[in-house]
Amino acid sequence: MSKILIIEDEAAIRRVLVKILSEENESYTVQEVEDGLAGIELIKKEDFDLILCDIKMPKMDGVEVLEAVKKIKPEIPVVMISGHGDLDTAVNTMRLGAFDYISKPPDLNRLLNTVRIALDRKELVVENTRLKKKVSQKYEMIGNSAAISQIKEMIEKVAPTEARVLITGPNGTGKELVAHWLHEQSDRAKGPLIEVNCAAIPSELIESELFGHVKGAFTSAAKDRAGKFEAANGGTIFLDEVGDMSLSAQAKVLRALQENRVQRVGSDRDIKVDVRVIAATNKDLKKEIAEGKFREDLYHRLAVILIKVPALSDRREDIPLLVDYFTQKIADEHGTSQKKFSDKAIKLLQEYDWTGNIRELRNVVERLIILGGKEISETDVKLFASK
Repeated sequence: MSKILIIEDEAAIRRVLVKILSEENESYTVQEVEDGLAGIELIKKEDFDLILCDIKMPKMDGVEVLEAVKKIKPEIPVVMISGHGDLDTAVNTMRLGAFDYISKPPDLNRLLNTVRIALDRKELVVENTRLKKKVSQKYEMIGNSAAISQIKEMIEKVAPTEARVLITGPNGTGKELVAHWLHEQSDRAKGPLIEVNCAAIPSELIESELFGHVKGAFTSAAKDRAGKFEAANGGTIFLDEVGDMSLSAQAKVLRALQENRVQRVGSDRDIKVDVRVIAATNKDLKKEIAEGKFREDLYHRLAVILIKVPALSDRREDIPLLVDYFTQKIADEHGTSQKKFSDKAIKLLQEYDWTGNIRELRNVVERLIILGGKEISETDVKLFASK
């Protein structure tokens, strides 16, 4: 069912609009009010899929209603209803965020077409919001320990800037979560986030992967191909395990950071890129520099802001929250009800040294849910969470 609200001070116009919409589609539920103030009060209390609003009304005009709706529930499309003398104002409301405007008396076909398109757009906005929320939840950082709270505060300060960030920490601690939140809370959030696992790409292919190549640059280069830096243009590139990058690739990344330009392998033409770089590593890069395996100048370019993600053993107080989170996620994935962990089971899990960190804890929780009893007990932990 689609809920439509009509805000119109002329009773005759309201009757026409209600009749047209009700007869057009049985799934339309239409409500009506006679002034803007009453409309805003109703919008605060109920959810609507579309608002049809007159421009000239007593108490509160249509422009004021539109501005209020955009603050209260910006996802609701608002179609303005204008008289001949209101056309300039109607056009101005489009700049303020109105979906469309309809002249009085309303043309039947124009009205119904606009309503259908507006409702389709609302459905699309809601779906996009749902998907974005789902993505955000996938990369949610769980915990309220001092270490995690400090990271969240750091992200809040750093994300809106263009500063490059180097994220350090052992494997499985959630460095990629920090990268995703930095991107999602930045001004580049509408742009792409391109992830590159530098450890997973053979050294002879890393330059082609990052910067692209031209046809014939090497044996298997059958056609021109853009690299990850070009793909991330206008957004963020996340160089995961940057400490595993070859020295040759490091030199090219350094140039890209210095000049905001890249060259495809086999080409001498510069391509301008606008990219924010976030890097992560589980290695001690200062030690790598001392051993000649990592460029010091690149390190200083990448490490404008340093964020260290702690090992799980250094934030044991977060384990109950993480277990609860994983239990719910796993239940959703398996389509089963959520199992409960006893207090003693949780306490025992807090005593373990999690060398694989959060990734290992997640695997153990799933194993316990599959193999344990209706309530996960201390005995279940001893049997199935052996280290």
